[in-house]
Formats: sequence, structure tokens, C-alpha cells
Amino acid sequence: MPGINEEKIRAAVATDAEKAFSMMFDLYGTKLYWHIRRLVVTHEDADDALQNTFINAWKNISSFRFDSSLLTWLWSIATNEALTIIRKRDRLNNVSLDDVEGILSASAEGNSWFDGDEAEVKLQNAILRLPEKQRIVFNMKYFDDMSYEDISNITGTSVGALKASYHHAVKKIEQFLENN
Repeated sequence: MPGINEEKIRAAVATDAEKAFSMMFDLYGTKLYWHIRRLVVTHEDADDALQNTFINAWKNISSFRFDSSLLTWLWSIATNEALTIIRKRDRLNNVSLDDVEGILSASAEGNSWFDGDEAEVKLQNAILRLPEKQRIVFNMKYFDDMSYEDISNITGTSVGALKASYHHAVKKIEQFLENN
């Protein structure tokens, strides 16, 4: 569907929810997948979270009022779905946070998502060692190039707190890279 944008999706919501949903997936599916993938690491978990994101969006698209950006709304759903999968995985595995970081790091190193570039693997390992909130903020700001205002709308955190989280994340990543 060439030339898809939020305005066209907004118009389609009123007349054809299925078409709006299809347009939404075409416009944002890939971006959302990679956002989720950076949080959950594995393709299988990213696929599950993406599917859950679009199921939730489908269920609620007719009530979305477009007061905020559609992308912000979807990003919020996707972030929550990714966190749900991470927490469920942690509970099922009943492992400590340090163990989860080690498992995810090993998964990152042996994953075709990474091209084998040693610097990329080190960066991803550093990111995986960040606390959950800092990891989310870092990924949204660094990889997704989102504004603090958009991140604030998604996470419900003040812009000041987000700036502090990002700053601390960068410092921790720099320290990890220096030590490794």
C-alpha cells in the first residue's frame, strides 16, 4: 500500500477497521519488531510480542482517539508486551537477574541477528546488563531515535527522569566497554 501514513489509517479506521489494521501493520510492523527484538533478544519472543501487540491493537483500534501518535500508542503496547514476555520468561526460569543477563548475552553471541561484529556483540552485552528501565530508555533513544517526549508518553515517566536514565545507561555502557 504505497503512501501509507497515519492520516490514511485514521480515515480507514472509521470505515474499514480491517484495512486500517493492515495499513498499520505495513507501516509499523518492521519498526515494532526491531524495537521488541532489542528488548527480548530472541526472534521467537519478539515474534510472540509483536503478535500480541497487533492483537491488542486490533481489539482496541476502533476506540483509539488519535489524541497521540499512532506510533506512540503502538510503541507503548509493544513495550508492555515485551516486558510481559521478559517477566514471564524470568518467572518460568526462576533465575536471578544476573543469570538472565548471562543467558541473554550467550543468546546474543550465538544469534544470527548479530553479524558477528565483535563491537556489536560487546555493545549488546553491555545493554543487556542495564536495569530494565535504563535498557528500554537507551534502546528507544539510541536505536529508535525517539524524543524524550515520545518516550515519556510511552513509559509514563517524566522527561527529566528519562534523561537521567539515559545518562546513567550511557555511563554504564561506557564503563562495561572499557572493562571488557
